[in-house]
Amino acid sequence: MTSRREFLQTGAAVAGSAFFFGGFSSSAESAVVAGTPFSTKLGWKIGPQIYSFNRFPFAEAIKKVQATGAGSFELYSGQKLSRDVDVRVGPDLLKPENKDALKLFKDLLAETGCKPHAMGVCPADRAHFDFAAAIGFSVINAEPKFDKIDEVGKLAEEYKFHVGLHNHPKASIYWDPQIVVDHLKNASPRIGACADTGHWLRSDLNPVECLRKLKGHLVSFHIKDLKKTADGKLDADCVMGQGAVGIADVLKEVAAQGFKGPFSIEFEAAWDNNVQQVADSVVFFEETAKEIFQAKSPIEKARLNRNRNIFSRLRSRLGG
Repeated sequence: MTSRREFLQTGAAVAGSAFFFGGFSSSAESAVVAGTPFSTKLGWKIGPQIYSFNRFPFAEAIKKVQATGAGSFELYSGQKLSRDVDVRVGPDLLKPENKDALKLFKDLLAETGCKPHAMGVCPADRAHFDFAAAIGFSVINAEPKFDKIDEVGKLAEEYKFHVGLHNHPKASIYWDPQIVVDHLKNASPRIGACADTGHWLRSDLNPVECLRKLKGHLVSFHIKDLKKTADGKLDADCVMGQGAVGIADVLKEVAAQGFKGPFSIEFEAAWDNNVQQVADSVVFFEETAKEIFQAKSPIEKARLNRNRNIFSRLRSRLGG
């Protein structure tokens, strides 16, 4: 896979020759530094689950999110706000006595330009719905007990939010997508699945087949890739595209399904120094999104073919 450094260098070269292509829409550099335009065109929000940086307080972790090139991310409940402020991210920030901490939290979001697109895995209770409403995101990823799904559905309808039922590995409550489908039959349409690709692989399930079972029920993703450990188990987190999950096939499947929503990258390894791995995963995701978008869009395909023809003629005239 192209490294982030190579991707940036290539982007600079492409940007320098962009006029040859009659308005090349974005360089690779802008895809990393200024956003993920092709993911956005597909209706996808991509960024880290900030739990990937859980060794650090939020004030430091949010800057690591920013360094990955992603513009959005998923919160987790309970992260310490800063080294000096022992208030936890989540409903506690809304308590009157924590108004200064809430201001600091919002200031950090504004300073970095990173916006929460979800929170999880956390309780799908009123306190967390209130927090989401106050901060401005509308997806909560949770693992409620089966007999609590109706209650969660009522909250989702009241707040007009979506809840993703998250799968941890076998034998957690929602490990098999068929379990999710079965419990969604009489549930609010605002409840669906938070698809964790790595945990499916850890449960000996095929991620693409799982997605097909969940068609029409997808709310969000915890997206990760896995490679083999020294003892041969598929259990080691790795940069997306370098493992056995088949991330490109996953994205092609959800694009074919017309899914639009958030993807939260999880990299649960090298905890003290994993920003580069997450950044490389953002690059791979955006490169794949670009390929999918170009293949899906007749107008985009026609434009690219036209630009290639122009570039070919220019090279011929220049003796290239």
